Amino acid sequence: MQDKKWAEEIWKKIDTKLEKVAMRSAHKLPYTTDASNVHIDMQQKNITWWTNGFWPALMWMMYGATKKDAYLSSAQSTQKILRTAFEKYDGLHHDVGFMWHISSGVQYRITGDKSARLEALYAANLLAGRYNADGEYIRAWNDNNDGVDNSGWAIIDCMMNLPLLYWASEETQDTRFASIAIKHANKTLANHVRPDASVRHIVEYNPKTGEFMKEYGGQGYAEGSSWSRGQAWALYGFVLSYIYTKDKKYLDTAQKIANYFISSVCGDWLPRCDFRAPQTPIIYDSTAGAIAACGLLELAGCLEENSGLQFKNAAVQMLRVMEHAFCDWNIATDAILQMGTERYHGESGRHIPIIYGDFFFVEAIAKLSGNWTRNW
Repeated sequence: MQDKKWAEEIWKKIDTKLEKVAMRSAHKLPYTTDASNVHIDMQQKNITWWTNGFWPALMWMMYGATKKDAYLSSAQSTQKILRTAFEKYDGLHHDVGFMWHISSGVQYRITGDKSARLEALYAANLLAGRYNADGEYIRAWNDNNDGVDNSGWAIIDCMMNLPLLYWASEETQDTRFASIAIKHANKTLANHVRPDASVRHIVEYNPKTGEFMKEYGGQGYAEGSSWSRGQAWALYGFVLSYIYTKDKKYLDTAQKIANYFISSVCGDWLPRCDFRAPQTPIIYDSTAGAIAACGLLELAGCLEENSGLQFKNAAVQMLRVMEHAFCDWNIATDAILQMGTERYHGESGRHIPIIYGDFFFVEAIAKLSGNWTRNW
C-alpha cells in the first residue's frame, strides 16, 4: 500500500505538469530540450526520427488515463504531424513500432478510430517488409550511403518493436506477422543474449545465411560491454514476447536479464550508461532505468506473487531513487526525467532529458498507481 500511495502522489505531479506541457508542445514532436528545458521540435529536422512517436504516445496514454481535453488535443495534433512521416518511406526503419504502435495503436484501442488502425497496420507491414527470410532477422537500419554494408545488422532495440507485429496478427487474424516476430525473437535470444544474461547491442549476420558474423559496441562502451538501455530493451522486449506468445523461454530469458540488471544497479539504483564501463567518469542513463522499471513490473505480473515480488520491489526502488535524484517538477519547464544519455561515447547527448525517458517513467508510475495498464 505504501508503494501505491507513493505512486499516486507522483502521478498527481505528472498530471499537474504534463497538462501544462501538453498545451505548450501541442504542435511539436519533442526529442530533448534546450538549455531552458523547453522541448526541441524534431518535425522540421527529421520527421522520420525514431523517437517521434513517443510524444503523441505519451499524450494518448495521459488522455486514456484522465480523459482531459488538453491531452486529447495535443495527441490529435501531434499524431497528425507524425502521419506525414509515411511520405518519407526511405527514411523509415525497424523502429516504426516505437513510432506508431504506441501512438496510433493506442489511439485506436482507446477511441476505435479506424484511420488510426490503418496507420498502425501500415506500420506493421513496413516492419514485416524488413524481415530477411534467409537470415531470419529484421534488418535494423537502411543503407546510409557511407560505404558501410549494414544489411546484416540487427539490434536489441527491435525486441520492443515486435509487439506491433503480434498485435497486427491478432487484429487481422493473419499469422504471418506473429511468425516474423517469433523468428526474430528466437534469433535475438540465440545471438544477442550472452550466457551471463548481458546483451549485445548490434549483431551482424550474413544476410544470405543468417550466420552470426560479429558484434559491435554500438551505443555502449565497447564490444563485449553491457549497454544498460540495451539490457532494458531486452528485459522488457522478452517479457512482451512472452505475454503475446506464452512461450516460456521468453519468460525465463526475461528473468535472467532482470536479475542481471538488478545486480548491476542495486548499489545506488541509478543506472549507468554501460554496466561494464570504467568506474570513471560516471555516466548515467535514466532512460534505461525507466524502461527497465516498466519491464520489471510486467515481469512481476507474469509470475506468481511471491516470485514476482522481487522484481516489483526492484522497479519501485529504482523509480523512487530516480524520482528523487533526476526529476524536474517545475511546471514552467517541459521535461520531467533528466540525466538520460544517448550513447556512451561523445560529449553531446550526455545527461540530457530524452522524450522516451519521460514516456517510460510515466508508464511505470501509471501502472503502479493503477491509472493505466499497458501500451504494448
